[in-house]
Amino acid sequence: MRPLVAQVAKFGVVGGIAYVVDVGIFNLLTYAGGNGPLHDKPLTAKTISVVVATVVAYFGNRQWTFRHGGRRGFWREYGAFLVVNGVSLAVALLPLAVSRYVLHLDSWLADNISGNVIGLFLGMVVRFIGYRHWVFAAVGPPEPPDATETADPVGVTPR
Repeated sequence: MRPLVAQVAKFGVVGGIAYVVDVGIFNLLTYAGGNGPLHDKPLTAKTISVVVATVVAYFGNRQWTFRHGGRRGFWREYGAFLVVNGVSLAVALLPLAVSRYVLHLDSWLADNISGNVIGLFLGMVVRFIGYRHWVFAAVGPPEPPDATETADPVGVTPR
């Protein structure tokens, strides 16, 4: 259970950084200077912001969160990553689309709650499950953990 909690925490840190990138780019494209360049196209703005944040998340998760997972080869791993993130993007866009086009809520607050809170949370759940089970899943013997992860918590190492 402890390794899972640590992995979820690392995933959260990487996700937090990607979240800042995502929300920042979305709001810049949608609301910069009042009405941003994609103000009337929030789904396009969200797609662009998610794609950029996804690249940030891939490298953060590959190098830190799931670094001890098996390596399947870059292209196979990246292909699985793209599929998982494509599904995650669809899940994340759904609340924004419903808010904007079904409920006709087009304010800054409505867009950010539906797209950057609800949609991002649902997409995050899909990504964590997908990364853990398909993208960065162990395929062979895992890499040995580094010394800081195996240190004796009491500080006493047997001889």
